[in-house]
Amino acid sequence: MEISLTTELEKFGTADAIVCNGSTISYEQLLELVAHWRDFLDGNAVRAGDVVTLEGPYSPECCAGLLALIERGAIIVPLTALPAAKRDEFLDVAEVETTITLGPAGERTLHRTGRRADHALYARLRTAGRPGLVLFSSGTTGRSKASVLDFVKVLGRYRTGGRQQRILSFLSLDHIGGINTLLHTLCQGGTVITAAERTPDTVFATIERHGVDVLPTTPTFLNMVLIAGVVGRYATTSLRLITYGTEPMPLRTLQRLKELLPHVRFKQTYGLSELGILPTKSRSDDTLWVKLGDSGFDHRIVDDVLWIRSEMAMLGYLNAPAPFDADGYFNTQDVVETDGDWIRILGRRSEIINVGGEKVYPSEVESVILEVPDVAEVTVSGRPSHVTGMVVKATVLLSENADDATGSENVERGDERAVARRIRAHCAARLEAFKVPAVVEVSSAAQHSDRFKKIRSLA
Repeated sequence: MEISLTTELEKFGTADAIVCNGSTISYEQLLELVAHWRDFLDGNAVRAGDVVTLEGPYSPECCAGLLALIERGAIIVPLTALPAAKRDEFLDVAEVETTITLGPAGERTLHRTGRRADHALYARLRTAGRPGLVLFSSGTTGRSKASVLDFVKVLGRYRTGGRQQRILSFLSLDHIGGINTLLHTLCQGGTVITAAERTPDTVFATIERHGVDVLPTTPTFLNMVLIAGVVGRYATTSLRLITYGTEPMPLRTLQRLKELLPHVRFKQTYGLSELGILPTKSRSDDTLWVKLGDSGFDHRIVDDVLWIRSEMAMLGYLNAPAPFDADGYFNTQDVVETDGDWIRILGRRSEIINVGGEKVYPSEVESVILEVPDVAEVTVSGRPSHVTGMVVKATVLLSENADDATGSENVERGDERAVARRIRAHCAARLEAFKVPAVVEVSSAAQHSDRFKKIRSLA
């Protein structure tokens, strides 16, 4: 089946397509890279239906490779740099037949693994003559699942034309958010802008230098922005929209951001690798209520859990049963509350802490703890208890400007107890008793994955 995306991009000519490491390439130059990739794929006999990795840093070369592999009809497994054991696991699960790795200067290395990918989901794509996409979940609460999508259906969500925006690509191409940013921006004739590092200073310096209009990111990263205090150090006059998703946003974080960036609109997004990115509408910039669009999507709520049906839904998992019901609705496992057509996402069902039969949602407790002076970051999880089954545990990172006696780098045991008392006292005044953390730990360890999503676990 012919994929016409590259043909559609020709109309944008010399307009800026991608800014990477301070250098800009036009749409014409991007399509020249795609042509070079075609020759490379021809020369190495990469055919439609082959399962191929695309491994390397985000770059014009990597983006062009993705476009060429889609056009070729390959089944693409985009990967970033991984520990050797994790990479081997992913190659095995995805039954990868060919790996293509990009070096720092864009040089390509192709290797045949000797495998033959014969999974039934791949057979469906090959029979239909369609390119595929394999995405691995973040695995922050368990083993990574590998979802298989029909790339024709993915592309069907994007239409050429519209507002040409300069959008920072925060997530990599191994994430549905990174794929969405690239395809949405290019189809609109906009400019994809990359940051050398995903740190608050580097990202906001990039916004200032390259006039970024839109920043798609995560609540965890936005809280890091507050911790680092970068907003006042860089010009943000170009920035018009910040979108956030992948996990619940602490209300206190959102309100503080709105105070610092009153000219910026904030929009909550919702998407899963298994379903794609849904159109959404936030009730207002400083609330967490959102309305899900119905263009290509439908949803219903069963026992307070959100179920979604999507035109571009995955075909299934390579390594797990797919939680679709008989009508094609996917169990997101996200617990929500409703107000008419508006919903508020409370968190994954697996993350709910059951304290003596009472439900505790980590994001609610985290938002309250972030009100405590000198608390920069917090992750709430459950801890087993012989009395109530579970109790609430809070792991906190203290801000750098905290008093030396309570700095997070070297907290004395007595000082840690003082921090815990302050946090519990504040929570007791704002929350029901069963939601107050029974355990508070001060830590300087990272609390997020490389995709800037909180890592929660029982401890």
